[in-house]
Amino acid sequence: MARIPASAVAAAGLIGGYATARYTKKRPLGGVVLAGAGAVAAKDWAGRAGMPTAAALTGLYTLAFGVSHPLAKKIGAWPAVFTVAGTVAAASYALADRAK
Repeated sequence: MARIPASAVAAAGLIGGYATARYTKKRPLGGVVLAGAGAVAAKDWAGRAGMPTAAALTGLYTLAFGVSHPLAKKIGAWPAVFTVAGTVAAASYALADRAK
């Protein structure tokens, strides 16, 4: 079975968490999606790149969630979510997913 890259999982967690919160109008449910995807990605990051890299990428994932809120006030909600999701996905690919 093909492995889903952690970069895709992390991006989907940020995008899916926002979409879930927005369309269900239940922010905690969006948080569950965000946290679940983050946990899956962190486990993969640790297995592929080691704990220091996993900790850094998990920190970036969390920071991206926080940064998306003020960024949304400047560029809009969806553009902010896609920007931070793309940033996390690119970092994940570069540090953990890319074949070494």
